[in-house]
Amino acid sequence: MSAVATKSPDLAPITDIASLREDFPALQQRVHGQPLTYLDSAASSQCPQAVLDAVVRQQSLDHANVHRGVHQLSERSTLAYESARERVRDYINAASEHEIVFTRGTTESINLVAESLGGSRLSAGDEVLITWMEHHSNIVPWQMICERTGARLVPAPITDAGEIDLEAFDRLLTDRTRIVAFVHISNALGTVNPARELIAKAHAAGAVVVVDGAQAMPHKRVDVRDLDCDFYAFSGHKMFAPTGIGVLYGKERLLEEMPPWQGGGEMILTVSFDGTTYNALPCKFEAGTPNITGAVGLGAAVDYLARIDFAALEAHETALLGHASERLTEIDGARIIGTAADKASVLSFVIDGIHAHDVGTIVDAAGVAVRTGHHCAMPVMDRFGVAATARASFALYNDDDDIDRLILGLRQAVELFR
Repeated sequence: MSAVATKSPDLAPITDIASLREDFPALQQRVHGQPLTYLDSAASSQCPQAVLDAVVRQQSLDHANVHRGVHQLSERSTLAYESARERVRDYINAASEHEIVFTRGTTESINLVAESLGGSRLSAGDEVLITWMEHHSNIVPWQMICERTGARLVPAPITDAGEIDLEAFDRLLTDRTRIVAFVHISNALGTVNPARELIAKAHAAGAVVVVDGAQAMPHKRVDVRDLDCDFYAFSGHKMFAPTGIGVLYGKERLLEEMPPWQGGGEMILTVSFDGTTYNALPCKFEAGTPNITGAVGLGAAVDYLARIDFAALEAHETALLGHASERLTEIDGARIIGTAADKASVLSFVIDGIHAHDVGTIVDAAGVAVRTGHHCAMPVMDRFGVAATARASFALYNDDDDIDRLILGLRQAVELFR
């Protein structure tokens, strides 16, 4: 009996987004005696049953290492693993499976580029241009490589609405800029950045572009060739797959030029004490035993997303965000942080006189899960003069009832602390 997952057959796109909620077992439970209202998908989304089934099949029937075995389980495991790579390639429209590198997630993907590309291309006087809205994983790796190479990290400012100041971005993009790295959708503000425009500007200046796509993947259908980005990093657990699996997409010519980041098994062809010959792409960047089950789960998540009509999904999530933003005005002292004209599924806010952590604790008692803190984006908090925000983030499985339960919980917080 084989547990190898295969690509889903072509079926009519799903336009009834509300019906998808039933696919997620976690949402059928109660928390503190209340129906679970899960509004923390920007941190980690829930998994649909199809993904859970794929993971269980892999672990139950095909748990074996990939690539190096000749026995049946290893062959089936390898087929499932590489099938997942091909499905990811097809989903984001990469040119070749050689351009799909499995990693632990967005953070590892960006570190890989920073260390390998940055380490070989940057030198004193060069610059790396990022923005003020970046997640720490798109700041710290560049800081580290700049410290080692003598390059300079340059942050482009953001406006009071939480949008990139494009005039400032243009001024800061110079002939010294070697790498431009920016987030597609901000995890702390929900801002959708004009990725194609920014990429074109960076390429015109001769820079290589790295896009943090962690928040975009569950909300938009991303086509890397249409964007023309050089690298695109994302995580499975933001897009209904397990944790610990992610992807670095990179243009093949750039990946070929880059030295390996980690050494070990699988990334080699020959090893002697006199030297090592490295393996071909993508194995060159996948040292050691990979997260096989995570990759299989990611492949299943891609199949799940591929069935969805993204125009219907964006309309559903836009309506949710609008409803939540309007209802939040009913809460005395509430203020939204991040009011960009183009936003996606993130509502960060503060309530005067109540710390964000207290807000999160009170609404949790009502069965509502939100995120509180700086969201790994301390420069964003500094820019808006707040220590932390409460963040409600939506996914395809949320509905207006979830928003209404959030507002009820916020009313209880205001009554308690005032």
